[in-house]
Amino acid sequence: MEVSKGVEILELEFNGIIIYPTLLWDQEMAVLIDTGFPGQFEDLHVAMEKVGVSFDKLKVVILTHQDIDHIGSLPEILQVCGSNIKVYAHVLDKPYIEGDLPLLKDGHIENPPKGIVNDTLKDGQELPYCGGIRVIHTPGHTQGHVSLYFKQSKTLVAGDSMYSENGVLRGVHVPTTLDIREAQQSLKKYLELDIESVVCYHGGLSSGNMKKQIQKLLINDRK
Repeated sequence: MEVSKGVEILELEFNGIIIYPTLLWDQEMAVLIDTGFPGQFEDLHVAMEKVGVSFDKLKVVILTHQDIDHIGSLPEILQVCGSNIKVYAHVLDKPYIEGDLPLLKDGHIENPPKGIVNDTLKDGQELPYCGGIRVIHTPGHTQGHVSLYFKQSKTLVAGDSMYSENGVLRGVHVPTTLDIREAQQSLKKYLELDIESVVCYHGGLSSGNMKKQIQKLLINDRK
């Protein structure tokens, strides 16, 4: 699903669960945000080809956080791309992604996916890719959760900080969130942005009056 020129939502299915990684690209390169479940490398490859982006254009992977459905295909990407790929994540989630600590929600899994994080992200950082990507540290779902704002298209990739249903934002997903109060506080950061579209990893694209929808979520959280 195309959000705007050079911004595509990839739809992947895993055991009845639909997830939505995001792909950015321009003439020089492509950036993948989150990598799906383990075993979805071929699905990612096919999804990129379908939208006309060759896999060899992939130069950057940004992980919104450590959960297994976001880092699952990282090992295969690293194996195929080698030193041609650069992986970003927040410093607080880096040790879990690299396997130095067990995954907070999937620590029981034997041989969980892991991979090297080349560079760490911090709140307010600007990445110079595909017209500019602003990093927003949005802890709560995990301590190192980040969201990403694409300035050119005014698109917010919310990761798991929110979920949506039928194009409507539903706020924090309580059952999978480690610190609900902190997650709700993180949503306030979005009000500072000029957002036209939001991509939730669970639920996909929401558009319309995004600020009004987010303000409504914050009001409901206070009740």
